[in-house]
Amino acid sequence: MNYPMVLLVSVALGVDAFSVAISIGLLGVKIREILLVSGVVSVFHIFMPLIGLYLGAYLGNIAGPIASIIGALVLLAIGLNTIWDNWRQVGFTKEPTFNLQSPLSLVLLAGSVSLDALTVGFGLGTLKVDLILTVLTMGIVAGLMTATGLVFGKGLHKAVGEKAGLLGGIILVLIGLKILIR
Repeated sequence: MNYPMVLLVSVALGVDAFSVAISIGLLGVKIREILLVSGVVSVFHIFMPLIGLYLGAYLGNIAGPIASIIGALVLLAIGLNTIWDNWRQVGFTKEPTFNLQSPLSLVLLAGSVSLDALTVGFGLGTLKVDLILTVLTMGIVAGLMTATGLVFGKGLHKAVGEKAGLLGGIILVLIGLKILIR
């Protein structure tokens, strides 16, 4: 696989992170949170393919379908929780937010959007690629796409206003359902 193909695969892997980041950005994010979330997603997109590579093809046959289902269920849970929090806040002045400071939230988020990178890792051993360059590219591209999605969502948050949290939760639920139905 040549480097342009590695870039294309990296962008394909980063699309989930980008989509989810838009919905989280809709809740309103700070620069520190953009950097934190993008960094964690980058790290996951570097290590998940490596983990997949070392787990091997045997587990790939089992974990491939399960990984997608787990990722979808995590996104559904985050989305439904966001919708619920937003609904409870109606009439209050405090705006609901996704807790980006919680290590568990960060791990669940990064894990759910990088599970497809795990399954890609299962096939990396069969390809003649520069492994370090490939996984670093995947991580950098996913981090940049996450940051772009968060910034874009933050801009939409300013435009949409108080309904942004509800919209973000709905988007997460729809992404989760799309993955499950696929």
